[in-house]
Amino acid sequence: MLASYVPNQANFHTILEQYSQQWQERASAEQQASLESLLADEGLAKQLAKAWLGSEFIFHCCRDQPQLLIDVLGSGELQSVWSVDDFTEALKKLSATAEKDTELDRALRQFRRRAMLRIIWRDLNQLAPLEETTADMSALAECSSQLALEFHYRSLVKRYGLPIGQESGKVQSLVVLGMGKLGARELNVSSDIDLILAYPESGETEHRNLAPGARPKKTTSNQEFFNRLGQKIIKSLDAQTVDGFVFRVDMRLRPYGESGSLVMNFGSMEEYYQTQGREWERYAMIKARVIAEGGPSQEDLAEGSAGAELMELLRPFSYRRYIDFSAIDALRDMKRMINREVHRKGMATDVKLGFGGIREVEFVVQVFQLIRGGRDQRLQERRVLKLLPLLQEDGYLPEGAGDRLAEAYRLLRHVEHAIQGHQDKQTQALPVDENDLERLAWVLNFKNWAELDAMLQTHREQVNAEFQAVIAEPEEESQEEDESEAFLPLWLGELEKDAAVELLEQRGYQQCEKLIQQLNDLRQSRAILAMQAEGRDRLDKFMPRLLHTLSLGRNPEEDIAETLSRVLGLVSSVARRTIYLVLLTENPVALAQLVRLCAASPWIADQLSRHPALLDELLDHRSLYSPPSRQELADQLRQECLRIEWDDLEGYMEALRYFRMANVLRVAACEVTGAMPLMKVSDHLTDIAELLLEKVIEVAWKQMVDRHGQPRDAEGESVSRPEFLVLGYGKVGGIELGHSSDLDLVFIHGGAQGQSTSGKDDTGERSLDNLIFYTRMAQKVIHIMNTQTVSGQLYEVDMRLRPNGNSGMLVTTVEAYEQYLQQEAWTWEKQALVRARAISGCRSLAEQFDKVRQNILCQPRELAALREDVVQMREKMRKHLATQGPDSEKALRFDIKQDVGGIVDIEFMVQYGVLAWAHEQPSLAKWTDNIRILGCLEQTGFISADDTAQLIEAYKAYRSAGHRLALQRQKSVLHGKSEFTAERQSVQRLWQQLMLLPK
Repeated sequence: MLASYVPNQANFHTILEQYSQQWQERASAEQQASLESLLADEGLAKQLAKAWLGSEFIFHCCRDQPQLLIDVLGSGELQSVWSVDDFTEALKKLSATAEKDTELDRALRQFRRRAMLRIIWRDLNQLAPLEETTADMSALAECSSQLALEFHYRSLVKRYGLPIGQESGKVQSLVVLGMGKLGARELNVSSDIDLILAYPESGETEHRNLAPGARPKKTTSNQEFFNRLGQKIIKSLDAQTVDGFVFRVDMRLRPYGESGSLVMNFGSMEEYYQTQGREWERYAMIKARVIAEGGPSQEDLAEGSAGAELMELLRPFSYRRYIDFSAIDALRDMKRMINREVHRKGMATDVKLGFGGIREVEFVVQVFQLIRGGRDQRLQERRVLKLLPLLQEDGYLPEGAGDRLAEAYRLLRHVEHAIQGHQDKQTQALPVDENDLERLAWVLNFKNWAELDAMLQTHREQVNAEFQAVIAEPEEESQEEDESEAFLPLWLGELEKDAAVELLEQRGYQQCEKLIQQLNDLRQSRAILAMQAEGRDRLDKFMPRLLHTLSLGRNPEEDIAETLSRVLGLVSSVARRTIYLVLLTENPVALAQLVRLCAASPWIADQLSRHPALLDELLDHRSLYSPPSRQELADQLRQECLRIEWDDLEGYMEALRYFRMANVLRVAACEVTGAMPLMKVSDHLTDIAELLLEKVIEVAWKQMVDRHGQPRDAEGESVSRPEFLVLGYGKVGGIELGHSSDLDLVFIHGGAQGQSTSGKDDTGERSLDNLIFYTRMAQKVIHIMNTQTVSGQLYEVDMRLRPNGNSGMLVTTVEAYEQYLQQEAWTWEKQALVRARAISGCRSLAEQFDKVRQNILCQPRELAALREDVVQMREKMRKHLATQGPDSEKALRFDIKQDVGGIVDIEFMVQYGVLAWAHEQPSLAKWTDNIRILGCLEQTGFISADDTAQLIEAYKAYRSAGHRLALQRQKSVLHGKSEFTAERQSVQRLWQQLMLLPK
């Protein structure tokens, strides 16, 4: 009957007829009648035909236990989706009466047989997607491991007592790490499982609750206890009995492999991976996951998850906080080893290890995880099919490549499952027999083997192409490498001086002797002499490429020796982290950009030397010279912070600092190469600062609320958003931020007077007065911004412009600030208000501040007194900050900002204009940046068009020069005959007209 549901090809009919006859010979008349009744459902009959033809394993299970077939067909479980809880509940029910090891082992094997029948049945009949099949296999391994752990733990405790931590005095649990596909929940249908076993602390076991006077029972060390526990778990899963096995267990991935202890405590594991962990172990560890954990009962165990603690200890081993291109070499070595094994054993048809196989897809994914996973926690996802779309979306893989790899991966995994499910064997090799090939094709819904073979070949070629693009060796004989190799003897110091000079001159170098000395100094430096062999090898590969790159396409005016000096500063700084040299060696584009930017700006060179993680930004020159828009920046910052828990302040501080450094580097790169005008530079730098402030406020608010609850309003209702506003003064207020500018800030709060916060978890505990709450929140904002971490400060914050300066309250209300400005503020404070604006925080408070600012600036003033105050303040500044000395000396030195005719003179004239005339023309108080205010002064007729144009042109020229000098790490002071003589004269003339004559 079953044969009618399959095509009459190969030996399909013969097989099914034989299977049907064998089952009937074993089944009772009642069982045969039950089956006939169940198969009246034609859909179920078709499924059985496909399951038996596709899997000898399923047939043998049904033949050996005819009632099993009746039970699973009648239960409906073949048609239903199971969760991990379903697996756990079913296994516990089956093993509930087990008291002896043999009884547990039998229950585990019986459950495994039935679960495997269900999983393979659903897979062969396309009732389950790939993700469900692999998740079910993983769930089977997890619940089996967990049950064995709990059962044998209880047994050992009866004999030896509870294992107690020597330091904590708490009961210790066993943690079982699932590695590889089990860790990723991608287990195939006939896989072994790779495990690592660990426990938290050393110590001794002890018996609790012994009756008084009872005879002492035997105890042992925690190490011995957990060793015995591990052995029993493995035996229950791995041992072959009359009922079969559960899973083949492989323990070779543990520290020290087969020669290592079966179980280790956390401290020993951490020390091993920090001091002796190898690159392939990093590769293995990225899929590690806790699959079982515990002991006799949750009440006996220490609070918190030991498994989570272990994963935190191990994470830094796999995921480095910097960009780690050394992973490429490690994965290449692994692939070469696999290829040798494939060729030696004739495994070319292996869909996992062979050409374009499953392992190549995994390698493509995992190379990005190892390189970038420490910085981008989204890449710490373990599942291939979750990672591929992410890699494509973020541009790590070309458009369409992720889709092609995912499609190929699905086909390869389905083929793997069909191969393994046939006889429940751990193999990925395609069958040799023609009938078996046809069966495989039909099971996978292909017309014949030829069609499946063609599809497989297409996908495997695509996989290998992507693999080669990502991880393959650079071309050994490329012209560029040949040319760079000529510099190797020079770098190694093997050339005589004349030969070295001749080589450099042939490649267009000048100052050859100076260059040779620089190389000698680096080679003999303490940092280089102390390098390990691997690091020195990386350096020896990098230096010839650097020297070759320096010789290409130079600006005739460039000082090559100076550029080399700047790059060598970076080389020295990464002498103990040579993976950055691998990044540059592997990426000629990044190396070329490094040379270009170091030649243009010592400030950029210094940033890269102090924070070499920024080298990652050089990989894509398109994004490097095309800074994102404000909305794109906001999206990027949001994505960067999604992966960080709110209570991880250190994580936030590092993420925010890297975000700033990376995006400021892009702006600087655009500026030094002329790709962005001055005004856009300041716009971008200001956008970066404002977005970071918004995130800092969000973090500070969340952490304060978690600890003290939400502030309450005047009606006693909790406030869901911070009534907190940040005012920006000076450069940030005027949208004129530079690369190293600090932030002049003032904090405003709107918390209801006399009210307090709701307390931790709204219990009233740790409640604070609203003013104290917002004061501490402000302190936290400053702490996040000002604190020096390994990545430096976020920004230096200056709070001296708040009411009463350093002696004033850290936060104030709008009303109090208005009162201060009306009654106590000096003229210079009102000048500063011209450049003040709300840059982050509560919108309603921002609107209130805008009204206060407009009101203060638009008040009528006695012009003579105002002019006197402004001039006196300017004279005071000149006395302390401008160039001093005789006129002859002043003529040869121009401080762009402070000297007569410089930036501050223009700023003071603008501020005077607003304070003097805004009561007549309120539009003068609208803007905070000098360029637009000057435009308003022209439009309202207070300054002529010619004078305005001269002031704007001088102001832009000064600021551009200041930016340029800052990127050259120079003070904003010009020496010698100034290029700004005309501009200074114009500014001085207008100062005389506006500030020193009655008007």
